[in-house]
Amino acid sequence: MTRVDFYHLQQSSIEQALPKLLEKAYATGKHIVVKIGTEARIEFLNTALWTYDDQSFLPHGSKKDGNAALQPIWLTSGDDNPNNAVMLFLVDGAKIDINSLAQYERVLNLFDGTDEESLSQAREFWKQVKSSGIDCFYWQQDERGNWQQKD
Repeated sequence: MTRVDFYHLQQSSIEQALPKLLEKAYATGKHIVVKIGTEARIEFLNTALWTYDDQSFLPHGSKKDGNAALQPIWLTSGDDNPNNAVMLFLVDGAKIDINSLAQYERVLNLFDGTDEESLSQAREFWKQVKSSGIDCFYWQQDERGNWQQKD
């Protein structure tokens, strides 16, 4: 069954939060797709994942890199899932059709809590997920940037 987690960013940017959450997801050994809101942001986030911490390594790729089936983490702006991922990250306003959620075990929706459009989009997605009967959870950053689960 699919689980959707909403991550309300308040202290960190996507570029800061995404690598840390991807590290935890990657440690599970499951393949991941990161769906990014625009094609233009793919290369920016691709570079950010290579350079965010010189002590860490997150193997990933995008269409530019090729070998999609071999990439444990795939960056895209489309609905493709060429590495047979069971985890999906939605960032930068990326959307997914509610009927497509079932192909994933877990979906993580990261959104900027300082941007009204992001908040509105996250609220609408929350309503869709809840009304479809899918398990969903809400996480919000505290003042130190730690994640707190909210009801």
